Amino acid sequence: MLAGAQILCASPLRMLEPTQLMGGRFVTLCIMIRTTPWEVSRDVKLHPRDEEKWHTLEGVKSLREAFGANNPNGRLTWGFTLNALEDKRENYALIRAYAAACQAEYGDEVTVFPGYFPAMYLPPARINKELSEALRIISGFVGKNYKPKSVIGGFLPAESLKYLAEKENIHVAQAVIWSQHNIDGGGADGSPSYPYYPSTEHFCKPGQDKKDLIDCVNLDGWSMDFICARQSGQTGHEITGYNSRRGVGPIETYKGWGLDLGHREVMHTQSIHFDKGLQLNGFGWVPNIWEAQMVYEFGMDLICSAMKMWVSDTLKRWPDTRWVSFGEFGEIWRTHYKNNDQYNYKFVERGCGLGDSYNNLEIRWFMNKAFRLALLRDWHHHTPEMVIDFTRYDLQAHEPTGARPDKPVKDWSLINRINQKGLRPEDKPVRLKDLTAVEQELIYRYCPELKS
Repeated sequence: MLAGAQILCASPLRMLEPTQLMGGRFVTLCIMIRTTPWEVSRDVKLHPRDEEKWHTLEGVKSLREAFGANNPNGRLTWGFTLNALEDKRENYALIRAYAAACQAEYGDEVTVFPGYFPAMYLPPARINKELSEALRIISGFVGKNYKPKSVIGGFLPAESLKYLAEKENIHVAQAVIWSQHNIDGGGADGSPSYPYYPSTEHFCKPGQDKKDLIDCVNLDGWSMDFICARQSGQTGHEITGYNSRRGVGPIETYKGWGLDLGHREVMHTQSIHFDKGLQLNGFGWVPNIWEAQMVYEFGMDLICSAMKMWVSDTLKRWPDTRWVSFGEFGEIWRTHYKNNDQYNYKFVERGCGLGDSYNNLEIRWFMNKAFRLALLRDWHHHTPEMVIDFTRYDLQAHEPTGARPDKPVKDWSLINRINQKGLRPEDKPVRLKDLTAVEQELIYRYCPELKS
């Protein structure tokens, strides 16, 4: 260990018991370490701000200790950009040593986080090369032949997911940001929000058969408030305007609305998955990513208090919640589901009444191998359900090509029949009965309860 790091006591790694997917409530949390905002490679930095002074051992220790205060068995994922892995300045050296100590002490995962949007700016071959370089660096400073079970990727193209599975023997990736559209300069709406094996055609599309399926489970990064997620981007005042990224993310909740209202939105979003969602799907899962620099950008008191509040109140309300790494959860899911044929996710939400989570709206989502479908109604006024999203996965898809730093490709969305953002004339909501007979037959095959 580095002198002066004051890392952790040297106790052996806890033995991890096998965990069943069904019946479980899971949270996966990643703490992101970077040198600048939106960096996707050593020399591709999309924002000039140097965040070295915002990444300190004191900051990350405070965040990890807030996470573990009432959650001694919880494990999380540390995600480092390539620059954060290679930066020789003391702050980053100490943080890397601390993450390695947390891996030894708690079973935390230490992995690479190649920015949120590498696919927008880099060709797959370069992404793949740098993923491997980063994984070698991590193995070196964690030691004992350590290798993570997952990578955190924001958006990763199908070619990179295939590379991870076949060349790196990594079968879990956070490689999609559900509903992201016209936020942070780009987007990739169109995927399921729960785990799936991606298609070789497009990372937002579930693989349709053995030949098409990539053996690298694709995970979302943040659970969204489905009512808010219908929007494209964000507009207006931070509190009163709409924000499609509202959900469990700390920037849109605790920072945007404060500890009281922000926490209500976080708990509301989790309840979609841990209450009715558990009944419908057999398990509940909430992913989240926190950027370490928030401790200094928004204040240590706010951010660490928010972390402790979130973790503690989640365990008070759902005491059986398992806090595991992204890699651990992906492997649990992968053990249960060998392909995309068996899952048939269903969600129901009524807005919580905060901001643009309108409490008169009820949304139902259905997600499976063949399609995703969203039905929306005003339950106060008993309006009929309208189809606001019908994304077919049985149709051919193509990813964009030609991305490079000086010519980014910013929209990776998979949009075909009807999309929830409502930006095209063909996205006008319709009744289920007004879809074609072929489309209705496909829907009823997976969701026969909708036929009545």
